[in-house]
Amino acid sequence: MSDKKKSELQSELVGEMSSARVGVFGGTFNPLHLGHLACVRTVRSRLNLDRIHVIPAAQNPRKPRTEGPSDQERLEMCRIGFEGEGEHVVVDDREIRRGGLSYTATTLESFMHEVAPENLYLIIGMDQFDDFDRWHRIDRILELANVVVVSRPGHVLPVSLVDFPEGLREHLDDFDRGFGQFRSGRTLEFVRMPDVDVSASELRKRLRTGRSVEKYMTIEVEEYIKSKGLYGPIGPRIGDGESFARFCAEALFAKKGLQVRAYDLRELTSPSEYALIASGTSTRHTVALAEAVQKAVKDEFNVFPQSVEGVSEGRWVLLDYGIMIVHIFYDFVRQEYRLEELWREGRDLGVKDSVLEAAKGSRA
Repeated sequence: MSDKKKSELQSELVGEMSSARVGVFGGTFNPLHLGHLACVRTVRSRLNLDRIHVIPAAQNPRKPRTEGPSDQERLEMCRIGFEGEGEHVVVDDREIRRGGLSYTATTLESFMHEVAPENLYLIIGMDQFDDFDRWHRIDRILELANVVVVSRPGHVLPVSLVDFPEGLREHLDDFDRGFGQFRSGRTLEFVRMPDVDVSASELRKRLRTGRSVEKYMTIEVEEYIKSKGLYGPIGPRIGDGESFARFCAEALFAKKGLQVRAYDLRELTSPSEYALIASGTSTRHTVALAEAVQKAVKDEFNVFPQSVEGVSEGRWVLLDYGIMIVHIFYDFVRQEYRLEELWREGRDLGVKDSVLEAAKGSRA
């Protein structure tokens, strides 16, 4: 097809598109909370958007799988939570229907024949913007949509290009007073949010421990969660905490984890009853150790962690199983934190590598 024909076809398609200004707001929504609602309302009003598509991800490629509601249950939470927003908010299941890893570039491409790029707005949080330059097919994202970044408690909005992720600076032509222009022709805008200080991971902990969540989510969403028994404690599925700690220690030993220690912290003031700590020889080894524990627990107990932190850097990976937290360090980082000193009054379970001990016994 000639360039002229392509241009004519593109003009024809754009001409058929709606002139509506459309926002795209994706996430796991695990669970949906008032911060999500505040974001949608604030951005729609500030940018005069005609509608916003709220799109629950099938699987966020930048986040490990964690214990929680099914895709359909997260989708239903969004439908219930945004029901009062009328036609201005569309709860969109296209990523869940597509399945697999939910890449933003692919989702934006699915809007190509619905909305012209100049009328499409990708909405992300300031925490996501910090590594936005490392997103899959970032060049394509910046061709397909304008970008709106909303502030979050604890994050400061950038005042100059120096404050941007390094890999994003090359894509910008200009930035001034919270507004920028990408070389692709798309725009960048920062929107300050009302401070709704709520963390999804903290909210999941509150739900699992039976603490009040009325300040953080609508009553309708809370009632749905209770009716479905979502975010219940995973302890009953794991069973005895000490046995579980020893099981996870064996998974670490099998993957050549170093200085593996386990502690009973029930007599201490601690966020978990048990703790497991190990070291890796590199950041890659640290991540591999965390993956080994997650696979072993999933295979044996059919349970995912309640939350996972630190996988992207591998310096300190944390797996929260509620009854036990697993800390896996790149070895030299472990020396900085000295967690064993915090737990010295706990009971050391004295875990040992059973394979190594058996080999020693056979040589005796």
